[in-house]
Amino acid sequence: MKIRSRLARVALGMGGVLAVVLAAIAADAWPALGARASGVRRVRMERSPQWKDGHFENPQPLWNDWWGSLSAMFKASPDVGPAEPPPSVPGDRRRFDTPPATGLRVTWLGHSTTLIEIDGHRVLTDPIWSERASPLSWVGPKRWYAPPVALSELPPIDAVVISHDHYDHLDHPTVSAMKDWDTTFVVPLGVGAHLAAWGVPEARIVELDWWEHTRVRGLDITATPARHASGRTGLDKDATLWAGFALHGPAHRAFYSGDTGLFPAMKDIGARLGPFDVTMIEVGQYHSAWPDWHIGPEQAVLAHRMLQGRVLLPVHWGLFTLAAHGWTEPIERVLAAAEEGNDMVVVPRPGQSIEPGAPAPLERWWPNLPWDTAAQHPIVSTQLGDIHPGGR
Repeated sequence: MKIRSRLARVALGMGGVLAVVLAAIAADAWPALGARASGVRRVRMERSPQWKDGHFENPQPLWNDWWGSLSAMFKASPDVGPAEPPPSVPGDRRRFDTPPATGLRVTWLGHSTTLIEIDGHRVLTDPIWSERASPLSWVGPKRWYAPPVALSELPPIDAVVISHDHYDHLDHPTVSAMKDWDTTFVVPLGVGAHLAAWGVPEARIVELDWWEHTRVRGLDITATPARHASGRTGLDKDATLWAGFALHGPAHRAFYSGDTGLFPAMKDIGARLGPFDVTMIEVGQYHSAWPDWHIGPEQAVLAHRMLQGRVLLPVHWGLFTLAAHGWTEPIERVLAAAEEGNDMVVVPRPGQSIEPGAPAPLERWWPNLPWDTAAQHPIVSTQLGDIHPGGR
């Protein structure tokens, strides 16, 4: 009986420790989980053509090979991340004192974070300055290098556009640091609930459905369709919308894809809102087992053409390990596909500013590593009709 009593006390003690640990983890993660939409915000969401049966849906549903996704975890490239931090171009706000000579300049800050200077306006896309793309500060995908420009060193920003609420695009600590900025947050339907929960005033949050637009200090911003998903807790799948964005200034047009698979309406975006002086399209973090979630390198080049883009600046690569391919593979495959069609691609170093209207010669700043070609690992989105011969 004494032995059983001692074992029971040990079990209770271990249970108590586990409860404390779980409570600490929950306390760390809880603020980053955000908030669910309610009230007027929820009513507006439910009026969206994309809203069906209590959540948002894609016109072309996402296809998944669950077994292939699981097996991919055991077949990852040995080069999923760099052996040492890639070269970056650090700086402070003084670098932005001189306006771009052409009127359009893009500074790539890694992954999908860019600072777009367009016709006298400044727009920040999917800002993430945290060390990890995660609700927890100590676990999750870790960035490969420090932000090239400190958040406090950014120039005044007119608009922050956020494509969807996944952790590598909507970052709680970064948004919290921005909540008192004199800027407008432009987001898809429902995402504003997260921002409001983190202290961003409702008056500075603009939520858009696909094809809706707003004007921020003279710059037109249109939310465009995308083919993706959303969610931060595992229990809120597709509870908020996802989108790309078209920026229209008096003289220039820019497009940012957000996360997306390929879909037929890419042509509609190009026809209605293009042509674009620069397209910033995601090219990395893909696998053939989930070809509709992320567009992949070759389809990114195809989308650039469908959008009537002039210069392609690849994003969504070069900062986090989120898939099993080698970290340089996306850019190698983009360049190979672009060469076949004589498409103009610019590949800035992290932190480097480029002007699409006066692109510099390509500099291969990344290492020469083995990579799978499109023939070895094709990424072909489904339900494309006659857009792609491999469409299902």
